[in-house]
Formats: sequence, structure tokens, C-alpha cells
Amino acid sequence: MKKLSMMDTGFLLAESRETPMHVGGIHLFTLPPGADEQQFLRTLTHGLRSDDDLQSPFGDRLKMGRLGLAGPVHWEKEKSLDLEYHIRHSALPKPGRYRELFALASRLHGTLLDRNRPLWEMHIIEGLQNRQFATYSKFHHAAVDGARSMHLVQSMYSYDENARSECSAFSVESQRRYRAQLEKIRSEGMSDQELRNVAEALKELFDSGTHIFSSLKRYVRGWMGKGGALALPWQNVPRSSINTHVDGARRFVAQSWSFERIRAAGRAMDGTFNDAVLAMCAGGLRLYLQKHSELPEKSMKAMVPVSLRQKGDIDSSNAVGAISADLATDIADPIKRFRKIQSSMVAGKELFKGMKPKEAALMLQLIQAPGLLLMPLGLMGRLPPYNTIISNVPGPRQAMYWDGARLDGMYPASIVTEGIALNITLVSYDQNVDFGITACRRSMPQVQRLIEYMEQSLVELEQATGLVTPKPTADRKPIKAKRKVAKKKATKKKATKTVTEKVAKKTSKMTVVKR
Repeated sequence: MKKLSMMDTGFLLAESRETPMHVGGIHLFTLPPGADEQQFLRTLTHGLRSDDDLQSPFGDRLKMGRLGLAGPVHWEKEKSLDLEYHIRHSALPKPGRYRELFALASRLHGTLLDRNRPLWEMHIIEGLQNRQFATYSKFHHAAVDGARSMHLVQSMYSYDENARSECSAFSVESQRRYRAQLEKIRSEGMSDQELRNVAEALKELFDSGTHIFSSLKRYVRGWMGKGGALALPWQNVPRSSINTHVDGARRFVAQSWSFERIRAAGRAMDGTFNDAVLAMCAGGLRLYLQKHSELPEKSMKAMVPVSLRQKGDIDSSNAVGAISADLATDIADPIKRFRKIQSSMVAGKELFKGMKPKEAALMLQLIQAPGLLLMPLGLMGRLPPYNTIISNVPGPRQAMYWDGARLDGMYPASIVTEGIALNITLVSYDQNVDFGITACRRSMPQVQRLIEYMEQSLVELEQATGLVTPKPTADRKPIKAKRKVAKKKATKKKATKTVTEKVAKKTSKMTVVKR
């Protein structure tokens, strides 16, 4: 049996019907050329449901004592595993659009996992257009974090389109082969590209040890207003329509952008890829709240998770820290907004600089301690530590296949909590960045519009940095339109006048005749 860490148990303690604590998402595939959809998906499903010995967390369930979650909690092997319960086959009415796919994912993501069973599900979904199919998966956050999910993905799929599965993708044998592949990569001195973090995202800051006291001093100075650009949880976090009570229903939407396009925007400002992502999201949120007349006067803040996972660790359930980012939503100018975001990220990194992963995890627990009191009292909606969560999960940077079916996109679905009704998570895959946006259905019923506003925000940044030249006729179009309308009105008025005159003249003649 494997004991759950304090962080793992925390996700179980924080879960309620209104706040499910699982992560997952949609994987979109294109069928191999010439493959019959029904036969191909039946074969995949049969392979997944094989009786192989399953790797953690697929074959493990929770084991608690008399004290429940207040006592020690372990993972133990499930003796009567029902794979037909965990692996399900669904179909959209043909021809299925992405709208229906996301609607299905929204419903599935809003239901709790059964704690009497292993805490995961996979749904194989057919019925999409253009010979595509999808999977929706969810895993409890107590068992899997973002980095672990990427390891699972890479152990399930292959970079070779001709490769075929010889065992269940969930099996211990599949994990063993993946470990062997990692060892081969390291022994040959090859670039560990498919596992590395995006170079500019968040630099490796957690590889050397210093005492936590110096960081605590920076943290205290931040609360005293002497932290410079350092943003802290609960400090100057404005209230907004995003920071309200949530219920259990979810909305899920997704979109892909070019990786090089976003990275170019960051480089143009001497910033990182992650800085550009935050600026893009910040601008989108600003537009969204402006359209609803709900933009706070103070700048909004975001929690930005960072991986504390050591190289080669593919077993830990959770190894994650967090930086608080100032989104500068109170600034209209995209250049100034980017600079403020960039400064807050640099200050946040400095807070954890030089720490070992365990020290960083301890520091994070100290920072988040007020939430342990506020959450049980139901006060997180009134005193939110952040306005939203923006998480960047580095994924494989080249195309992958599942028994010959090309993986077209990975769209993550994450957690919405009390007081934080919006979660933006992205995965870098192949040439794209796949965004998955999860929101409380009641609090943000029109969250799909955020995608349009994020595109506008990115274009705004590209134009401000000279990457894209605005169309010279853009400002003239409304004027031309007004002139056309005015001309049309004048013509209509003249025509009406002419008709009136003719009627009056005719009436006059008729009157004369009557006399």
C-alpha cells in the first residue's frame, strides 16, 4: 500500500458535490486511412479492458481507517476491478460537431467519481465528423496532476504511426516499456524533448537548496507593501462575477492556437512563452468583463501552478507549487499590461528561487494556509485567494498515434472551486497549444465567448509589437457604412416625397372631377 501525501489528501478533503476534484479532458483523433470506425473502436475498447495488471492509479482504490480522511489514507489494489464500468463507449448523433462533444464533456465533468472504486473513468466517443473520434477521461487530482497525466499519455500512445498495442495502455507492462524508453533516451544523451517543460514557460528554479527563511522574509515584506511587483494570494484581489458561489454543473470549451505564434508574441517583448499566454488570457478576461460591465477597478490575479516534479519521477501523484501572477486587467495598453505581468512573474519566481522541491512544497502550504480555514466556513467566495487559475502543462512536441489513429489535439479540463469559477489550462502539443476552459455553468454561462476575446487579445499584442500590421482601411469601414446608410435614408425620403406629391396631385384632380 502507498500512503497519500498531505497534498493528495487535501484534494479529497476539499471535494464536495459543488466542487468535484478531478482533472482530465478531451483527446481528439483521426481514424487511420481505410479503418472502419465501429471495428476500430471495438478493438481499442477490448484492448483497454484486458485483464492485465494495471498501473497506478488505474488498479488502486482508497483505503481509510476508522477516522476516515482525518486518519492515514492509502492506495490499495482493487480486488474486483470492473473495467466495463471505468471504460465506456458513447456516441454523438451524427454528424457530431465539436459543440455537441464539448456539451457531453461538460456534463461528464460535472459528476463526482465513485470513491468506492478506482478514481478514474474513460469514455470513447464516436459520431464526429471528418472520420474523427474522441476520448474524454477524468482522474481524481489526489491520484494525478498535470505532469503525471502527460507521462500517462506518453506511455499510452506512440510516435510511430505504424506501432500497435501489444498490451493495455493502462497496464504495468505499458508503464515498464515507457520507463525503458526514458532510460534509453538518457543513456544515449538525446534531447528529452517530449518530457521537458517549454523552455520559456517557467525556468527550473527548484534544483538547489537554500533555507526557507529568506523566502518567508520576502513574503512578509510583500504583505507589508514592500514586495515591489510580488503578487500574493488574498492581497488586493478584487471581487468579480468569476469569484462567486459555484454549483456542480460545468461548461467546457476548447480551442487551439499555433505554438510559434504565441511564442513570437512573447519574444517580441523579450518575455517568455508563459508571459505571452498570461497576457493573452488577461486581455481576454478584460474584454469579457468589459462586455458584461463587470471589470473590476483593481487588477485581477491568477494562480499559476508550477511543477516541482524531479526529473525521472513518473510515480508521484502530485508535485506542484504555485505562483501568484498580476494580470494587469486594469491597464488598457497591451504593452504596459505585458510588462506588469512579466514583472509579477519574475518576482514570484524569486520567492521560490533556490529551493528544493520539498522546501517549495512547504512554502506553498504556508502561503495557502488561510484557505484551510476559509473553505470550511464557506468564505472563499467572499475572500478569494485569486480570481482565476491559468495552468500551462507541457506536452509532447511532436505528433503521436494510438494504434495508427493520429492524435489531433489534447484539450484539458480542470477544477473549478468555491470562489474561483473559471480555470484555464493549456497543453503544448506538436505545433499547437491546446486550451481547455472549464467554468461553473451558473456563474459563466457564456464562457465560450472568452475564446473570441483571447484571440482579439493576441491580435492586439501582435499589432502593438509590430508582428502584425493593422489593415489601413479598418478605420474607414464604419464611416463608409454610415455614408451608405445616410445615402439610403436620403433616397428613401426623396422617394417618399415624390409618391406623396403624386398622391396629392391625383387627389386634387379627383376632387375637381367630383365637383
